Parts: sequence; structure tokens; C-alpha cells
Amino acid sequence: MKISNVNEMRRMDQKAVQHYGIVEEMLMENAGLAAYRVLSASMNMAGKRILVVCGIGNNGGDGLVVARKIHSGGGDPRVIILSDPAGYKGAAGTNFSIISRLGLNVRVIDDAGSLHDDLCCCDAVVDAIFGTGLTRPVEGHYREVIQRINRSGKPVLSLDIPSGVAGDTGRIMGEAVRAGDTVTFGLPKVGNLLYPGYDQGGRLHVSHISFPPALYQSEALTIALNDMPNLPSRDPVAHKGSFGNALFIAGAAAYFGAPYFSASAFLKAGGGYARLAAPRSIIPVVAQKASEIVFHPQVETASGSIASTNETALRELARPMDMVVMGPGLSLDRETQALVRALTPALGAPLLLDGDGITAVAEDLDGVRQRKPPTILTPHLGEMARLTGKTIDTISADPIEMLRRTAMDLGAVIVLKGPHSLIGFPDGRVRINMSGNAGMATAGSGDVLTGTIAALVGLGMSPEAAAAGGTFLHGMAGDLAADQKGQDGMTARDILDFLPMALKAVREEKTSSQPFYGDRYRIPVVDA
Repeated sequence: MKISNVNEMRRMDQKAVQHYGIVEEMLMENAGLAAYRVLSASMNMAGKRILVVCGIGNNGGDGLVVARKIHSGGGDPRVIILSDPAGYKGAAGTNFSIISRLGLNVRVIDDAGSLHDDLCCCDAVVDAIFGTGLTRPVEGHYREVIQRINRSGKPVLSLDIPSGVAGDTGRIMGEAVRAGDTVTFGLPKVGNLLYPGYDQGGRLHVSHISFPPALYQSEALTIALNDMPNLPSRDPVAHKGSFGNALFIAGAAAYFGAPYFSASAFLKAGGGYARLAAPRSIIPVVAQKASEIVFHPQVETASGSIASTNETALRELARPMDMVVMGPGLSLDRETQALVRALTPALGAPLLLDGDGITAVAEDLDGVRQRKPPTILTPHLGEMARLTGKTIDTISADPIEMLRRTAMDLGAVIVLKGPHSLIGFPDGRVRINMSGNAGMATAGSGDVLTGTIAALVGLGMSPEAAAAGGTFLHGMAGDLAADQKGQDGMTARDILDFLPMALKAVREEKTSSQPFYGDRYRIPVVDA
């Protein structure tokens, strides 16, 4: 499913009206009808008192349609307008005129305290205060109204996006409604899917409000959900080499987990042959936990990291590989960091840089830009700040645009790790990943991700598809682990152990006529 930013949705609205002749009143009617359907699916509307809180923009106009539908369905809508109704224009003005003639209970308030009795006596609240175009912090009585709605404990349905959430970033603009359900119109907006906005919205639904597919499936829309991967089938007569050879250049003294988790995840996610080039002294420890890995002991620095004298041997070792992973647990030893910068432009295989490998190349990104084979980087926010020279706050203010620019500049696929990880591609496309949970914020989780991505390359997927698919599978394995064990105390080993089950679930989903697990990651579409 495609995702839009606020400006893209405005252009779609304009094109629907001007090119296709779908009048604004029809779009607003369809939005209100879709929202009413979600509301009425959760309760028998007859006799229910629903508080519809409206601003004076089009979002408020959508709320007026919902109020009319509630009235028609036998409910008792109580409409609260937070500013002068003379501000209603166009389709919103038309709908205000209609509800005025219907004789519905409508009040205009400028004192949030007057909502007390309405909130106490209602069965649910419809939030139609602000839309997705909010650009400044919520202040004054709007802020207090939102606070009172949140304190009421009543079920809340938000229209398009919870009021107070920024449509392009998901940031909370001072105060935001906490909804149990949100119906977004046309397409999901970026702010519906990025935290903390996603957490404010409850269950997300989308209605295309009668947009033609040419609008909501347009190739001009470069942001989309990260779909469940199409895994290549496994040849029943294949051997281990048929499922990929991957080299992991990883590990240092006191960093035993990172090389173990990354190389083991390659095998657990279906890869064939995992080779680990690590400092000689740590290999016996790692081998005790994962004897399936093929080890290549490396000469060490004084601090116990991989020495620069290994450069020529590592180039030769990497030459026939399907994938090279460089960085997990390598340490910040200056000699090892220099080795990473030397190897990055020289390796002829697809390369994934993670952790300390990203820190190394951040000092000189030309080595990444010079690469001809595909390159994948998997930074967290702190590492993304090193890559871009920007602060974490600056990146968080517009993560999709920062990711897009960086991926295009470096000619690399970048997986920006976090809640709802983002995958950016060199051509400017961005995918938002919906799998995963807070329990995965644990040491070693990112190392499992690197091995999972490498495994999908080994199975025959392109590095771009593997980056997206590996991110999805990694999150799905974490979700399966959380289902069984809970999020508290989840470890990287739990995610690792559930990787085979995640692949099994994806294969079964793709071959079944009845989806049974993927619905967890889909946004339901509401007909209007």
C-alpha cells in the first residue's frame, strides 16, 4: 500500500476534483461515511450519545458528516464546534448548513470547561478538530479540549489523524488526542505510521473515499508499506552453497555476541554457508556456541581487534562471496577503523555495513560513493547522525526526507533502524516497516538483522529486496517471540530462535488462499 505526505494528499484531492470531476462534497461525504462505518461496527448506534468535536476546517466538515450519519442511524449526536462556524467554507459550509436544518444539538464553545457534562454523559467521542496539515503547536482552549478528551476515558474515533499529530512526521505538536481507532482518508499519511503518532491513533483504517486507483497507486508516490517478502523457493536437490556464501568481518576482544548473532542469523534465516573472519583469540569462544560457522582467524591489534595486515587476505576471501557483512562488534580501534575504510571501496561483492563499520566510513563517505556493487547500511539514529552530520533531533524532525537524501547521495540502501524501521533506496523510494515491537530494543538485535538480510541475498533475492524483506522478517521473528514470551526480557537470542518460524509463516501465507498471519501488518480498507 502506498503512503502519502500531506502535500501529496492535497494534490490528489485537487486532481480528484479538477481532473476526475469528483466534487469536494462527494469526497467529504465518503470520508464521513467510512468513519461512521468504523464507529457503528464497534457499537449498536441506536440511542447512543456520540460527542462530535469539530474544528472549522475540512476535518471538522468530515465530523459534521459523521454527525449526520449518526443521526440517520438512530444515534444521538452532540456536535461541539470550537470556533466561529462562519469559518466553514465549501463542502464543510454545505454540511454545516445541512446539520443546522436537521435541528441537531450543536454548540459553539470557547471554554473547554463547558465540555465536562458532555464528556461525562457520552458513549464515544469523534475527534474532528484538526486534520493532517497542523504546522504549529496546539495551544489555548484547543489544547485543553484535547486534554479533557484524553482524560475522559471514553472511546475515541479520530478522523484522518489524531488531532495534534503532525501529518508528515508523527510528532506530537504540544498535545494530541489518544484515539482507539483512526480512519485516514485517501491513503495513510506518514504521520499515521511513524511514532509517536502511530501510538496515538489506535487501530488504523483507511478509506480511498472513491479515489480511482490511478491516484492512490500512482508511481509518483514513492513512500509505501514494506510488504511481506516473496521468498524464493528452495531447490529440493540443492546443496549448502546453493543458498549463498556470506563473509562476516566482525568481532573484537570483549565483543563475542555481535559476530555470533550476525553469522548465526544468516544460517537461521535460510543461508547456506556462513564464514566468520574474526580476531584469532575470540574464535574458540564463538565456536563453542555456533560450530556450524566456518571460521577464519585474523591477526589481531594490541587491543584485540582485526589488524590492518589482514587486508589483502580479506580481499581474497571476499572475492567469491555472495555477500559481505562488515562491522558487527569490530570495535573503534583506529587501525581496524582504517581497515574498514580501505576495504569498503575495494570489495567486489555486495556489502552490508553495520555498527562499527558505519562509524568507520562516516569519517570518509567517498569510499561508499565509489562502490559499484550494491551497498546496504543499517544505522540506528545515532549512527545516522554520524553519517549525515546532523543531530538526532534534526533527523527525527523529518526522518523520511533525511533518509531519502542520504540514500540517494551514497547510492546505497539504508535501513534506518527503530520502531517502524525505514528502508531508503538510491532512487528515492522509501518503505515503512510495520513488523517488530519494543521488546526488540535489546543488545544484539541489529546483528540478527544483518545476518537475516545477508541470508535473503543468499537465497537469491536482490540486495535491495533482501534489505526490505530481511527487515520485515526480523521484525516478524521479534513479534513471534513476543507472542510466546512477552516483550519484557526479550533477547537477541529469542529473535534468532524465531527466525525459522518467521520464514515458515511467510511461506505459508504466500501459498495459502486464506491469509492468516499477514493481516497483522495490513491496514484494513473501509468502503465508502
